Amino acid sequence: MQNLGLAEQWDRGGIASPLWRTHTHLRNFVRLAVAAALWLVLGVPSHADEAAMPSFSRPDSMEARVQGCVTCHGQSGQGTLNAYFPRIAGKPAAYLYNQLVAFRDGKRAYPPMNYLVAYLPDAYLREIADYFSRQHPAFEPSQRPDVEAAVLMRGSAIALTGDLNRQIPACITCHGPGLTGMEPGIPGLVGLRPAYVVAQLTRWRTGGRHAAAPDCMKRIADRLSEHDVYAVATWLSTQPLPHDPSPMAANLPRMPLACGSQK
Repeated sequence: MQNLGLAEQWDRGGIASPLWRTHTHLRNFVRLAVAAALWLVLGVPSHADEAAMPSFSRPDSMEARVQGCVTCHGQSGQGTLNAYFPRIAGKPAAYLYNQLVAFRDGKRAYPPMNYLVAYLPDAYLREIADYFSRQHPAFEPSQRPDVEAAVLMRGSAIALTGDLNRQIPACITCHGPGLTGMEPGIPGLVGLRPAYVVAQLTRWRTGGRHAAAPDCMKRIADRLSEHDVYAVATWLSTQPLPHDPSPMAANLPRMPLACGSQK
């Protein structure tokens, strides 16, 4: 039993919990319901057909366990054609874990995610986060947006140098020179579609998304105009995809703001 992951011990009954066994059926039901709803509302494949389901040498492996995630995020976390479902592969494990906990505890609101992880314990969420942090699938080819050069210039300025007059630090200061993120808790920005970046920055600006205090992203987003948000999101989508998307090592002394996610 000691060689099994905590998630595997839960499902094999190695950690006794009648409550967990009761909720196992509920979790499976929710996963199917969410997949069906996404397919009906958003046109996302539900993978419910037996022929579409991947086969696994071990049905109790983590690869099999995360099938509730892949409908929206792709089989290896590479993202899907839906612009609002981000790539999660290769992001820092601590960042992914923090997001899963936030969805479970209702601190970050998106009903399909809230329902999917509602009854999962910390140990299971950590194993899911570790699993996707180790995935490195190829990036989807990016498409250059048809926008005015001035938009890209403004986005480039925010990302690479910031705006000192408005106390907006450069994105690369925290997300790394290659925008691949920073350990332990800052995600990469490369490979994200503009619609997703705009949506998240807007949620921070309007109070719909929060991070651990001190919430550095909230402070930055509050200083961005709607035009800034669109410009930086658009510019990010035009950047070359890195050969090595690994997040950089922690560099707390050089961060422009105290950031709770880096504790």
